[in-house]
Amino acid sequence: MVATITQAHVETDAHFRPKIGCVKDLAESSDFTSIPSKYSYSTTLNQQDVVADEQIPIIDFSLLNSNIPDQRAKVIQDLAKACQDWGFFMVINHGVPESLMERMLDMCTDFFNLAEEEKLQCAEVDVLAPIRFGTSFNPSVDKVFFWRDFLRVRTHPQFHSLPRPASFSEISLEYSKRTRHVARELLKGISESLGLEECYIDKAMELESCYQVLIANLYPPCPQPEIAMGLPPHSDHGLLTLLIQNQIGGLQVNHNGKWVNVHPLPNTYLVNTADHLEILSNGKYKSVLHRALVNNKATRLSLAATHGPCLDNVVTPVTELVDSENNPAQYHGMTYKEYMEALLSNHIHPKSLLDRIRV
Repeated sequence: MVATITQAHVETDAHFRPKIGCVKDLAESSDFTSIPSKYSYSTTLNQQDVVADEQIPIIDFSLLNSNIPDQRAKVIQDLAKACQDWGFFMVINHGVPESLMERMLDMCTDFFNLAEEEKLQCAEVDVLAPIRFGTSFNPSVDKVFFWRDFLRVRTHPQFHSLPRPASFSEISLEYSKRTRHVARELLKGISESLGLEECYIDKAMELESCYQVLIANLYPPCPQPEIAMGLPPHSDHGLLTLLIQNQIGGLQVNHNGKWVNVHPLPNTYLVNTADHLEILSNGKYKSVLHRALVNNKATRLSLAATHGPCLDNVVTPVTELVDSENNPAQYHGMTYKEYMEALLSNHIHPKSLLDRIRV
């Protein structure tokens, strides 16, 4: 079933929409030379951080279905090492057409180029609304605003879409199916890497009804990038996030206490392990902290596809990975829906909610 925003819906709910502005429109103002104080994140940004360029692990997706046992065993080992050491890796040979990835980014660009009043028709208060446009992280509670506009569209288990731009529905439906397949196949390999059956995570998390969301992030040029932040250090909810972006850098991943600049190869997915994979693995695979910096020259566009359990699934550490004496359960159980509602309704903070459910 496809759900779209209709004009009737817009008119009925207009008085519920929060009053927000768009960073894009602010950045494009003709007399714009300095940012408003509410966007001032830190005057010491990047001056005290250790930033490095390191080789991010690369996973060859095609080998997950290899008929050669040694090749499959090798990629399972590579997944285990990437998840445990980095929580982040680059996927090549994933099978998603590069043309589809590019068209999806183009559709997101077209959305952000719509008139502000049209985009604000998607500005819902409900953090779990199937379609939601906004700025910063959560303007209703943010003390400091972040230099981004975003669009969140839920695409599974029920597919939602926008009436505009034209072709958004068709392209996003195909793209969602393709990325969901990649995520589920990666999770089969990750399941094996934990010593579990191949389909353990898929079945336990009811991934046939997984909660999939597309999140487009627009980071316009900022006249004072040294004191603004696109998104501060944070981890993602869910199991895996698959991300693509345009050719403008800004993504950094925290690795061994250093911020690593991410330079993706063409036609690849950037994948990070998320909070609920950390919970499932009882802390063996950590959800990785990452952040988005801004610049004063070009617009950065990214598109994340997040993949989580079924909304009503209570996520706890896998029994086989818990030992009451040597490795007791490190996390309390919570439904995925409760977790997301609590996370998205509060200030963004590194692993704040994950820390709250630790035993």
